Order: sequence, then structure tokens, then C-alpha cells
Amino acid sequence: MTETEIEITADLVRDLLREQHPDLAGLAVREVAGGWGNQMWRLGDELAVRMQRMDPTPELQLKERRWLPVLAPRLPLPVPAPVRSGEPSERFPKHWTVMTWVPGEPLDHGTISRGAHAADALAGFLRALHVEAPADAPMATDRRGHPRDRTAGFEEFLQALDPDAVGDASAVRDVWADAVAAPEWAGPPVWVHGDLHPANVVVTDGTLSGVIDFGDLFAGDPAWDLAAAWVLLPSGAAARFFDSYGRADEAAIRRARGLAAGKSLFLMLMGQNGDRGLPGGKPHWGPAGRAALDRVLKGV
Repeated sequence: MTETEIEITADLVRDLLREQHPDLAGLAVREVAGGWGNQMWRLGDELAVRMQRMDPTPELQLKERRWLPVLAPRLPLPVPAPVRSGEPSERFPKHWTVMTWVPGEPLDHGTISRGAHAADALAGFLRALHVEAPADAPMATDRRGHPRDRTAGFEEFLQALDPDAVGDASAVRDVWADAVAAPEWAGPPVWVHGDLHPANVVVTDGTLSGVIDFGDLFAGDPAWDLAAAWVLLPSGAAARFFDSYGRADEAAIRRARGLAAGKSLFLMLMGQNGDRGLPGGKPHWGPAGRAALDRVLKGV
């Protein structure tokens, strides 16, 4: 265990609650599978505790604390809302936050069977989110700019994958090249979730029912979220999504499709790492990434 890793147990969570929020300490504590930078623990039926784990700084949690209360009231799908703040202590020298629990099953363990409904739900959510951000909003980092600035990372993903798993690498590169050639976002920076993939949305009754993990929230190009049309939705739903969203021009769709290709490769790589028993690998992400890449290549 490295110095950035702290063993987080139910007993530790209860002890921290007793120290800082004793009125919540009597609620049942249950571990939630998954998570890397942060680990989640269910607290009773309606709350969760988000524990900083591998993230080297508290920036992502502090960002959620600051901005989710502003955004949540105007979003049409449930999102986590901070309820209490946990401060670093001798017992646990990192940040933790008590948040509302978003019910549903993470999409990486579930399925979308109602594609048209999910497309409309995602489009409505992103229309509500993608409004001009205030001047003090967190801005996009260099890894969240135009696709041309991410070509090195795209190639790293592509090169790290088993060629047989990728298949037609030239076709994948063609999609990326088209995104790189697309004009930049010309509008004002808008709120962007920044990390829409199957583990960061939840589903109920075959459709999207919530969005979680806003640690990558930033103000910038909405194409980063529009990539979810291929990453999250089943085959054939992308066109419905863009029609319902109604704000994406050709350039935004081209950038989004390339970014979706990159996200698909990332999911496949995490799956490959899981198959090989490497730290942080998630075997079940591989098939999700492969399916998403197929949708990207077909443009559906």
C-alpha cells in the first residue's frame, strides 16, 4: 500500500461520522463497489459518503461541494448533492463528503433497453447543463481542450490495446482525424460534466435515471459530453439524441464522435488491464468499450 492509499473500512467511516457528524453515525454503512480516485459508502437509504482515496488533492471533491448545489436544482435528472463536509483529521488526513444517494444501477452493470427514452433523457439533461458558466467556474485543463490537443493520449490508448481487439485501427484513426480537423467551439464556455461513461450514470427500468461523479466538471466545449451519444446510448439512438438536443452543429458532432472514439479506447484499455490483473483494471468495461467503438465507427 502506498502513502496515497489508505485502507477505508466501514469502521473508519463510522468513526469519522461519530467525530464530525454524530447525528448520522447511527445509519447503516455499506461499501459500494467500484471507484478509484474516491470510494463510496452507502449511508442509510438516502445518503452516501464519498471518501478521497487515490486522488492526490481534494480539488475534485471541493469542486463538487462548491458547484453541485448550484447546478442540481436546474437539472432534470437526479445528481448527488453535498449534505455535509468531512474535513481531514488525524484519523483520516483526507477530505470526505456526505452526499445524497442517486438510486439506480450503474450502467456498467446494467443496460439501456429503452433507447429512444434514454436518448431524450440524456439530451434533456445536457441541454439543461450546457448553459454559459460563470466567470469563476473551473476552466478546462489542457486535457479537456480541442481533440487536436489530445492526439498523443489517443495514440497511447490505441497503441496499448491488443491490435486484434481494436480491429480496423485505420478506421479509428480516420474518425479521430476528422475530429482534429473540425473547427473549435466558438461559443462561450458552458458547464460540462466531462466524464460521461457507463460507470458515471445510473439506469432504472431500462433508461437513464441519474448522473453521478462530477469531479471533472468544467466550463468549456460541450462536445466532451456529446460524445456520450455513442458511449452511453445503444445502437441507433445517436441520431435521436442529437435531434432532441438540438444545439450541436456539424463541427460539434465531429469533435464529439472523435472524443467518443477516444473514450471507447479508454474503456477497452481498462477492460484489457482487468483481464490481465493489473491495478485499476475493470474487466467488464472491455465489452462496453468495444460496443461503443463499434457504434462510433458506424456513426449510429
